[in-house]
Amino acid sequence: MQFSDFSSPAFFANPYPLYEKIRAVGPILPVGPNAFVTGRFAIIDALLRDPRMGKTYLQSVAARYGADATGQPVFQSLNRTLLMMNPPAHTRLRALLMKTFNARGIEKLTSIVEATTHELLEQIGTRAEFDLVGDFALPLPVRIICRLLDVPVADATALGEAASRLVAAFDLAPLDAAGLQAADEAALTLERYFHGVIEQRRAQPGDDLVSAMLSVEDEGARLSDDEVVSNAVLLFIAGHETTSNMIGNMTIALFRHPEQMAALQRDPALMPRAIAECMRYDGAVQMLVRTAFEDISLGDVTLARGSVVFMLTGSANRDPAAFTDPETLDFARHASTPSVAFGAGIHYCLGARLAALELEVAMRALLTRFPAMSPVDLEGLSWHRRNNLRGVTSLRVRTNAG
Repeated sequence: MQFSDFSSPAFFANPYPLYEKIRAVGPILPVGPNAFVTGRFAIIDALLRDPRMGKTYLQSVAARYGADATGQPVFQSLNRTLLMMNPPAHTRLRALLMKTFNARGIEKLTSIVEATTHELLEQIGTRAEFDLVGDFALPLPVRIICRLLDVPVADATALGEAASRLVAAFDLAPLDAAGLQAADEAALTLERYFHGVIEQRRAQPGDDLVSAMLSVEDEGARLSDDEVVSNAVLLFIAGHETTSNMIGNMTIALFRHPEQMAALQRDPALMPRAIAECMRYDGAVQMLVRTAFEDISLGDVTLARGSVVFMLTGSANRDPAAFTDPETLDFARHASTPSVAFGAGIHYCLGARLAALELEVAMRALLTRFPAMSPVDLEGLSWHRRNNLRGVTSLRVRTNAG
């Protein structure tokens, strides 16, 4: 098994056959010096919850790019986010960010998500055909984040494009020189932008997440300017393509399983379960990375201290050892085991509530507005060349059965 196995056209189009092979070969496989990959649910779920496993992001960068690359702007920027921290720094920062998010309240979040969703659908109007990704799924989360941060929606496209270039650095397969340079430039662009936003909020605080991050306090602890910037950037990179890709993936799953689409349209109360099942079946996030802080034995698996483990969550969510008939999309599924679509343990997705809300509002609105929506070409889809985030570049749909 090599990193290059995760960058073939066949893998991007459908990673699940490779995942099945990886699970069959063994519980954990080497992919490089001190680097391993696993696709089994029991191992991934256990390691995500194990306090002996943590984040050494720059070590995983060194494993893929070499030690000299760790000082590059994109990797330094990502390393400063909550996503890459361990306790006690992670505990402190997560508590502050949770207070920031909770201050918004679910009612405020819902009103922003609903208003943004309906604004985009009004722009689509009565067109007979549109691109569900470009016209709806991609701009939706970026505009929502812009409104939560109170930055101009007119900046959404540029910020979203920068976030897309930056997030490519998470890929298991290393970027080429051009991709890495684009990611570096994107990181610097986003950091400059949000330092500017901080200056504005210090002069004139508002009812937004940046103002809240600047003012929030927990037992005397506050966020530094660099922490506010890094985590404003994190909101874009974590909430941008994850949600937009999931809207696309869920719509594709519905098109490919018309009986499940019909069940959802008959009973809209199925929507939360349908979202959870689609995230298990073909989630946007396909991989997480952890490092062993000490020697670990877990059943037949032994990890030496310093081992970097690439955890294929997309594979775990289709592991037959954890889910009955995992290759089947079933909204009536009564899974006693939750998927790892949002992760697990102390790094369980901070934005899970917002993501679930966005998906529920977006999919309800789409199916209500276009009940006869159908794909233009379901066989010729172009999937992103990413191995950590799964989604299509475009999804042309017709708005009526004709």
